[in-house]
Amino acid sequence: MMVDPTRTESVVTTSGAVLLTKTVDVSGLGADLTAAMAPWRTTATVHDPAKIVLDLAMTLAAGGDCVADVAAVRAQPQVYGQVASDPTMSRVITRLAADVEAVSTAISAARAAARERVWATARPLEGIAGSVDGGLVIVDLDATTVTAGSAKEQAQKTYKRVFGHSPMCSFVDHGAFGTGETLHLDLRRGGASPKGADMHIAALEAALAQLPAAERAQVLIRTDSAGCAKKFLAHLAEQNLQYSVGFTISELVKDALAMLPEAAWVTAITNDDADPRADAQVAEITLPRPVRDAETAYEPWPPGMRLIVRREYPHNGAQHLITDIEGRRYTVFATNTRGRGWTLPTLELRHRQRARAEDRIRCLKDTGMANLPFDSFAKNQLWLDIVALASDLLAWTQTLGYHRHHPIRRWEPKRLRHRLLTVAGKIITHARTTTLRLPTDWPYNHHIRHGWQRLAA
Repeated sequence: MMVDPTRTESVVTTSGAVLLTKTVDVSGLGADLTAAMAPWRTTATVHDPAKIVLDLAMTLAAGGDCVADVAAVRAQPQVYGQVASDPTMSRVITRLAADVEAVSTAISAARAAARERVWATARPLEGIAGSVDGGLVIVDLDATTVTAGSAKEQAQKTYKRVFGHSPMCSFVDHGAFGTGETLHLDLRRGGASPKGADMHIAALEAALAQLPAAERAQVLIRTDSAGCAKKFLAHLAEQNLQYSVGFTISELVKDALAMLPEAAWVTAITNDDADPRADAQVAEITLPRPVRDAETAYEPWPPGMRLIVRREYPHNGAQHLITDIEGRRYTVFATNTRGRGWTLPTLELRHRQRARAEDRIRCLKDTGMANLPFDSFAKNQLWLDIVALASDLLAWTQTLGYHRHHPIRRWEPKRLRHRLLTVAGKIITHARTTTLRLPTDWPYNHHIRHGWQRLAA
């Protein structure tokens, strides 16, 4: 093969990204961003700040992980339109970061408006909107860590003993047939604790603001034991929200387990088809009242709280924990869910599926979150807002372009890019008609065609 760099063709290398640009149009995201970010546009503005933010989100959605990667988007105006130069982008980012709190609020408002439009077109969840039984909107709250060099502002030793930042994340779980959506990303200093009622309440409020108004009455909040605080659970109860929150195994819990009869344990299930989970059992426990004197203040747990525990033997090779009892691993969570169909194994399975939040975090790190490109904390917070925007674009493309049980709804960003987005194609304009020509033998052409037809319908 001979390569001649002096001869070029009008070829686009991410032709599948027309699905993303079509999603922007269908969801109204572009117009929402333009309206929300109008205060940062002046009469001298040539490149709209909203378009610059959207171009960066497109860059991340297509596989980039830094600002310089926007060059690949700029080189394909047939797909993405005109893209600002690097110096212009740098100046706009600096200007937006100077007012980052207001800018983040504006971007979040635009995302919420577009999300409501997408959900009205194709609700991504099983069940019926407005119905708690089967129509739950499950919101996962979870903190993570992002490694960073010491030059970055507020980078510190994190709770995972790495150096960097500790963002707080919130997601909607689409269930078994979808990837889920990012609701909110809050960049926090590295030394911030993953625990704390106030922090979880703030994350909850930001997440609820992202949901369509009609969906907020049937929300379930899931967290790990970092969210197990009386103040947070009381707040959830006051808001009439359901919850499923990891619970610390304290001495009171151990006392309750010691008093639990063997007949109280029932077999756990593996999946929604209720297949039994080998050597795993579930039971409900009641905490004994703590011993206290007249001078000791005692703040009770919120009324209606149930404690459910799972026990099983650790898998081969797993390290034993100090909370293991007689060789068994115990996991406890608190919930206020009651009603028909919510058996102990079903509730335990629902809480165990919180692990999908770890998948969402991994996907975010594949979509720009792993690399915070700026030294400024405010700029990196703006970067996380753009990461959330890119994540939404991918999820909404899957939701609007493919039916509920289509395998593509479960594809993570890496697979979506490799098979659909980063395929070379040729855009030809003839007789006032623009046509995208894909490689003849590309094995996923039918998926791209199917997604485009549904988006364009």
